[in-house]
Amino acid sequence: MAVTMRDVAREAGVSPKTVSNVMNGYPYIRAETRTKVLAAIDALGYRMNISARNLKSGRTGVIGLAVPELSNPYFAELADAAIAAAGEHGLTVMIETTGADRERELTALARPRGHLVDGLLYSPLGLGPEDVDHLRTHTPMVLLGERIFHGPVDHVMIDNVEGTKAVVRHLLDQGRRRIAVIGVRPREGVGTAAIRYGAYAETLAEYGVSAPEELAVSGGKWHRSSGADAVAELLRTGQRFDAVFALNDTLALGAIRALAARGVRIPDDVAVAGFDNIDEASYSSPTLTSVDPSRVYIARTAVELLVQRMAGDISEHREIVAPHELHVRESTLGSS
Repeated sequence: MAVTMRDVAREAGVSPKTVSNVMNGYPYIRAETRTKVLAAIDALGYRMNISARNLKSGRTGVIGLAVPELSNPYFAELADAAIAAAGEHGLTVMIETTGADRERELTALARPRGHLVDGLLYSPLGLGPEDVDHLRTHTPMVLLGERIFHGPVDHVMIDNVEGTKAVVRHLLDQGRRRIAVIGVRPREGVGTAAIRYGAYAETLAEYGVSAPEELAVSGGKWHRSSGADAVAELLRTGQRFDAVFALNDTLALGAIRALAARGVRIPDDVAVAGFDNIDEASYSSPTLTSVDPSRVYIARTAVELLVQRMAGDISEHREIVAPHELHVRESTLGSS
């Protein structure tokens, strides 16, 4: 016979209503209770009739995740973390990419989605503070990433400023004084590049070190090829530098490749550091010093907030800054 909700409740030692609340993503369930129910579901192989649940509740059991691109390892790993977090609430994630293009990001917001998803996790890169009114949608939403908005939705943010300061201070404390920065976007007024570059320059000033314009290189999109091209340009023009701070890890990995190909020793001649702590940072050669912005924390917190909004929470919207951690590796300290 098919396993029923009552069977799960009996196995977990809770009421059928509690099992139903866990399966429907009700936010006010103790973690210990949720764990017992999920363990009982796994042990008994229980499967909810999703179609029946959706007809009864008017929900789809699906949330959306809009990110700039999945070819960027940070966003791919963020998506993995969001899928895992959503699964703990019995939710499925539908992913779309926007290419960090403002018009595509606005289209993603304007698209009617009430019949497709119950809520949206939204990571924009092309929008600015002037677009804040576009965030007022009927679909519950939580923003991810940059601190460029203040309401009207919940926002889980990367600590770009303190994370950047931590890695630049590390380079300065290693005696580096000519620190090139790659991935800058001179025409960007807000967003990741502007915030991280500003924190980089501020930290140099704290140490009495100037931020020379000739050591700030854009290089286009934040891909490995852009990092390699940026470093190649610095070397071609004869710029003197003893460290590279890349505004994300993929740029840093490209920089490492370009330096090694030209016989530059890392970190003896030039230290390299990045931001994002993608999985590859632990396995590159040399391994990459990087700032971990806590993407698992970001994903789990954002899903929790979204589930609460989907359940009818109308409390004041929250801005939560994720903790960061600097992982110091061979690219700045050398091999042990």
